Amino acid sequence: MARHWYKNAAIYCLDVRTFADGNGDGIGDFAGLSARLDHLYGLNVSCVWLQPFFPSPMRDNGYDITDHYGIDPRLGTLGDFVEFARLARERGIRVLVDLVVNHTSTDHPWFQAARSDRQSPLRDWYVWRDDKPEDAEEDVVFPGTQRTTWTWDEAAQAYYFHRFYSHQAELNIANPAVRREIEKITGFWLQLGVSGFRVDALPFLLELKGLPQAEQEMAYHYLSELRQHVQLLRGDACLLAEANITPDEVPAYFGDGDRIHMSFNFWVNQHLFLALARGDATPLRQAWAELPALPPWCQWANLLRSHDELDLGRLSEDERHEVFEAFGPDPSMQLYDRGLRRRLAPMLGNDRRRLLLAHSLLLTMPGAPVLRYGDEIGMGEDLSLAERASVRTPMQWSDAPNGGFSSAPAERLPLPVISGGDFGFERVNVEAQRGDPESLLNRVERMLRIRRECDAFGEGACRFLDIGPPALLAQRCEGFGYVLFTLHNLGSQPLELSLPLEGARGEIHDLLAGRPLEGSSAGEGECRLKLGPWGYQWLRCG
Repeated sequence: MARHWYKNAAIYCLDVRTFADGNGDGIGDFAGLSARLDHLYGLNVSCVWLQPFFPSPMRDNGYDITDHYGIDPRLGTLGDFVEFARLARERGIRVLVDLVVNHTSTDHPWFQAARSDRQSPLRDWYVWRDDKPEDAEEDVVFPGTQRTTWTWDEAAQAYYFHRFYSHQAELNIANPAVRREIEKITGFWLQLGVSGFRVDALPFLLELKGLPQAEQEMAYHYLSELRQHVQLLRGDACLLAEANITPDEVPAYFGDGDRIHMSFNFWVNQHLFLALARGDATPLRQAWAELPALPPWCQWANLLRSHDELDLGRLSEDERHEVFEAFGPDPSMQLYDRGLRRRLAPMLGNDRRRLLLAHSLLLTMPGAPVLRYGDEIGMGEDLSLAERASVRTPMQWSDAPNGGFSSAPAERLPLPVISGGDFGFERVNVEAQRGDPESLLNRVERMLRIRRECDAFGEGACRFLDIGPPALLAQRCEGFGYVLFTLHNLGSQPLELSLPLEGARGEIHDLLAGRPLEGSSAGEGECRLKLGPWGYQWLRCG
């Protein structure tokens, strides 16, 4: 059904500023993105998630917004955006945009009006106090770079609350006028053709600072309010939450299926990397087992890496250090005492077997996969850049100057293109990999195409099988008239297994090889298989 399109979506995340420059000024733009849509179409993605492209002072990669209804003029115009959305729709690609409404830039006209006049109607759009709370230095989001969550404003003669940086003042959703403005913002972009929103920092949006704890439940009811609004305007709209929540918090965010549609599965993501670090699938199986079942029309969004640090804050301290030791032992690779500021390929030692295994896991775990631009070709990071900028470098299209991202002089680019070494654009780029049938790009493209043909991954009844050594992750998914089995060896040693086939019928097909599995049929009751180090298989019966 169309209203459930997101359950089997393959979502591709990109930043317009660093994807493709269409006018040669050094900044990625909508003209460049439109010209590269065929790359997304050929990759078999069905939805593109755009990071903020709104007017901004750019002190936090565009998440410090000064106009929620506009386009950063360096990226184009509203007309360019509508043209892009139309071209994407013609290719069957939906568009999600970032909804960043838990804060604004302090340069936003709303905040400027609020700080200049205590009697302004906009004053209560933000959260103020005359005295600094005793816990102002606690629970900062960016330890090491952020010292407090309350900052004194001379013009306002008061402290304002900011969960993030001091230039990002927190909006007060307890104010009905703020909630009404959010309705206008979402309505505006839905009318321009988007299919939904990735809701930024959702737990902090729902944090009603200064209200009694008993009223906090009202914040979760707001999710129902927002859901009803967007679906009234567009029946198949989707709200994708950025919410790093624990299993016990899941019901409050999804409700009875009347709140958010999807949430990033950070809980599983963190335990996935623990499993990869150990070469043991047990943490991953346990993480899935700890999650409650979702309402039938809701979904998890699975990911490997995002545009932020790899947040490991939900792991124990010992577990976190295991992942650090395996994937980022140098302090320069770590960030905020909880995460890694690294791309996927260098974390996995640029080992093609491990990269393919990771993508196979992403595409077969129950839920909708989210890919980060550049991971399909194995891009690296630039640790000389500050904080999370290390994983936000421009897309590498070819071995032309600036990696084919822009024809402008290199000094005019938003961030330098990675050059030289194993991950430089001279060696890692789309053009080179297109010509190699066994490249990471072409292997991932094939996996995505096969996944689109197997809706059981997103909508079937899936369960993990306890059938072999700890390194093995085995999964069975019931489709409409067929059964899927996926097998992943997270270890560095080959393994043998006996796969139970009870209830499955017909010939067993090796989906990735594109042929029947030699000497096996579902009628035999079980199947003997071998997996090499970091090996994987997708099988289908029926």
